[in-house]
Amino acid sequence: MIDHRLRVLQVVADRGTISAAADHLGYTPSAVSHQLRTLGRDLGVRLLEPDGRRVRLTPAALTLLARSTDLHALWEEIRTDVLGTSLTGIGHLRLAGFSTAASVLLPSVATAVMRAHPRSTVRILEADPEVCFEMLVADRADLVVVVATDVLPSIDDPRFEQQPLMEDSLDLLVPGGHRLAVRSWVSLTEVAGEPWIMDRPGRPYHHMVSTACAAAGFTPHQVHEVTEWDTGAALVAAGFGVALVPRMARLPADDGLVRVPLRGAATPVRHVRTGVRRGTAGQPEIALALEELRRAADAVDRGDPVPPPDTLPG
Repeated sequence: MIDHRLRVLQVVADRGTISAAADHLGYTPSAVSHQLRTLGRDLGVRLLEPDGRRVRLTPAALTLLARSTDLHALWEEIRTDVLGTSLTGIGHLRLAGFSTAASVLLPSVATAVMRAHPRSTVRILEADPEVCFEMLVADRADLVVVVATDVLPSIDDPRFEQQPLMEDSLDLLVPGGHRLAVRSWVSLTEVAGEPWIMDRPGRPYHHMVSTACAAAGFTPHQVHEVTEWDTGAALVAAGFGVALVPRMARLPADDGLVRVPLRGAATPVRHVRTGVRRGTAGQPEIALALEELRRAADAVDRGDPVPPPDTLPG
């Protein structure tokens, strides 16, 4: 077995402070400090140095961190090979994803895994994309579904295996009596002068909409700030403005709401991808979950409801 203190070191490196790492791991700061002191003492080196309000990894710690990434991946590959000789799985599956994926894709995936591995515990965890990867590092999640953003680890980060899953287009959401409600499609330039309902500044969705509007030649006039699709839909239905919503998002049935597809060069698209810790993709529950995710994503791409697991082929 691999020394668990190496995982603690990885989280400290990822989070930047002892307190942030402790909060993410569910430990006290003193427990994290103690584990790293004992690890350094066992190795005969110093691992951390103070750097203002943060900590800095010593050259010895950086070397250890780089080698431990390969070590963890090799261990996961060994576990995969061992589990492949039996009918048992790893005994659990922790699925983490952003809100839309957690509600649309992950339930059918979890059901399929529980049916195939009835003795395994399956959990769904809703989390922002950047938190999802932090959960992978801390071994609090096994498979994540995220929207690609600039703050996420690069696609070639050696700690993870990441794969494209789907592209999720955004539609214009307007009230039923709006001048564009009868259109089969619109361009963003046609709604440049509308009042906008958007996420709060600094959030990925706000950035995506603002960037798309800028590419279309205007700055959206935000009149209301929301964080949930349901809230935004209610405000649109009440006539307070327009919004962009992902095609995958399931909104309450409301005769006062109309989705209008967008076309044009500035049309925003969410790029959705999966991530697992390197070396784990072949483990039974994870491999099945990745397969079921692909099927669910294909159904969404076709505009079909996500089929229940007992109707899936294979």
